[in-house]
Amino acid sequence: MRELPLSELPSLVGQELGVSDWLEITQDRINRFADATGDHQWIHVDVERATKELGAPIAHGFLVLSLIPFLAKNIISYQGVSRGINYGLNKVRFTNTAPVGCRVRVRLRVESCDMRAGAYQLITSCIIEVEGQDRPACVAESVSLLYPA
Repeated sequence: MRELPLSELPSLVGQELGVSDWLEITQDRINRFADATGDHQWIHVDVERATKELGAPIAHGFLVLSLIPFLAKNIISYQGVSRGINYGLNKVRFTNTAPVGCRVRVRLRVESCDMRAGAYQLITSCIIEVEGQDRPACVAESVSLLYPA
């Protein structure tokens, strides 16, 4: 994991921060997400039908999106931060499926970093890749507020 002083973040605009380790998408993770969100659509949780009709159950798009913070924590750590807040997302697209058993990872790039009302507003391009696939499962811009210590 790369450690970076928060004050150096603006100098990284336009640069890739790194790529996470791979994470396997398991049926257990999909089922727990379905239970947490109430989204029990058959394409996610009916293993027999999804396997027959789609080849395998597929992860919820929002599950894949929600993995960004988990995957990103292995890429970079910011020093001198008192707190970080998820401010929102821009331009989210689910461009491919993430079937059970596949592995995903996130690729991060700094799009902008500006000081706003006492915090750094960081916009990061997040591409969630699926191992062995040309198209990513998700492409999004994450907007975070990082407050200096």
